[in-house]
Amino acid sequence: MTDRSSTLNQKALAADLEAFEKLLPAIHTKARLAMVSLLAANESLSFIELRDALRLTDGNLAAHLRALGGAGLIRQRKTGNPNKPTTLISLTATGRQAFTRYLEGLAHIVERHR
Repeated sequence: MTDRSSTLNQKALAADLEAFEKLLPAIHTKARLAMVSLLAANESLSFIELRDALRLTDGNLAAHLRALGGAGLIRQRKTGNPNKPTTLISLTATGRQAFTRYLEGLAHIVERHR
């Protein structure tokens, strides 16, 4: 291998590693990626809308929401009747940025290894 091709391979590897760094573990599960995708396309969704769209149980959805909330990617707020409030979920600015970075990383990986 020539010095030039070695340098090119090192640059390509560095770009691949940078792309993999963008795949935030908090998003990188099937359910959470689906949740963040739905939330990115909507201002907010109710707990029930998310649960039904993703066909998750209440407990499973709640666990994923805790993980995303713990990473600062979503916000939850209660609205409506105090006796039976509706929980609305939306992406935070950080969540939108993280999702954009995630998609950039994924696009690089797909394009490079197609």
